[in-house]
Amino acid sequence: MDFPERFSNLPVATWPRLRALLDVPSQASDVINMTIGEPRHAFPAFVGDILADNLAGFNSYPSNEGQADLLSAMGGFLKRRYGLDVPNDQILALNGTREGLYNAAMALCPETKNGEQPVVLTPNPFYPVYGVAALSVGAEPIYVPATEASGHLPDFEALPPETLARTACAYVCSPANPQGAVADEDYWRRTITLAETHDFKIFADECYSEIYRDTPPPGALQVATDMGADPDRVVIFQSLSKRSNLPGLRCGFAAGGAKSIMRMRQLRAFAGAPLPGPLQAVATKVWADEGHVVENRALYNRKYQIADDILGHINGYQSPQAGFFLWLPVDDGEAAALKLWQETGVRTLPGAYLSQEVNGENPGAKYIRVALVAPTQEMQRGLTLIRDCLYG
Repeated sequence: MDFPERFSNLPVATWPRLRALLDVPSQASDVINMTIGEPRHAFPAFVGDILADNLAGFNSYPSNEGQADLLSAMGGFLKRRYGLDVPNDQILALNGTREGLYNAAMALCPETKNGEQPVVLTPNPFYPVYGVAALSVGAEPIYVPATEASGHLPDFEALPPETLARTACAYVCSPANPQGAVADEDYWRRTITLAETHDFKIFADECYSEIYRDTPPPGALQVATDMGADPDRVVIFQSLSKRSNLPGLRCGFAAGGAKSIMRMRQLRAFAGAPLPGPLQAVATKVWADEGHVVENRALYNRKYQIADDILGHINGYQSPQAGFFLWLPVDDGEAAALKLWQETGVRTLPGAYLSQEVNGENPGAKYIRVALVAPTQEMQRGLTLIRDCLYG
């Protein structure tokens, strides 16, 4: 029996790989898990009541692209946050943003670019779905280093002209997972200008956009609109997982030009998994409410300060601009994560598990990612153990 070869070179997935590394005894009695970015702050108190009021909706097939009131609530968020007027038909509700990030390539990446195999650019480190999406459409994924030298964002302008000529799509994550770097307006303008020059699409993963210190990160669609760029040049992706501490709700959305969203809707009509009706009712209320987002952001701002107080003296420490991860420098990420686990019971993620080796170098190899999602006291205890174990 034959099987496809397109995924044959995929590395072992992040979490099985981590379990294999840390599947050894620890001398600590308590476990502090700081690996996965699964928010543990409280979600809005009204969620349960809305879900209970809409249970009858489980008796009906849900709207595939999103109920009108849900799309309007998502559009309302875009208006409040970015000053954008996006009609409902240019928004697509998603059953988790990962689905949209994958299917954007399926729906929008052409079979060839200038007569050659298309290229999909992805930052390195990266969210794994970017590369898998590229392979799924027969494109060549090119992993562009996002290192301290480039402000922890991919420098697409440094790529050779022949690569840019083949580029069909480029993924950008801002605020960045794992580094917490923010693409400012100048970065977006330069990247959008490059995309206009070489005719490729930008998929802007903005799932961490509502967790920041003082200044809201600019949005790619916001900047593209201000520039007067092609309306279909940028597709943005948003999520309730981080903004509202609802990773289990599986609600996000894509927004962009009319042609792009039409094609994504067309694909979804055949291959999508819509959000159940009662969950759409919950999401409608959550997208419309900003009070809980402000409270959530204040909790993370307190955590930023605690992290700075505990780790700020470390050589190479960079306080995150946004998001809820620390990207901590170490000599060897795997060795550091194993040492932490065995000696302290703190579980962290080696940076190499989020990165691809290119030309013999893995930009995540000398880092660990630390999630700041646990209750404050638990997080503070974990960071203190990390400091004392690795940097004492």
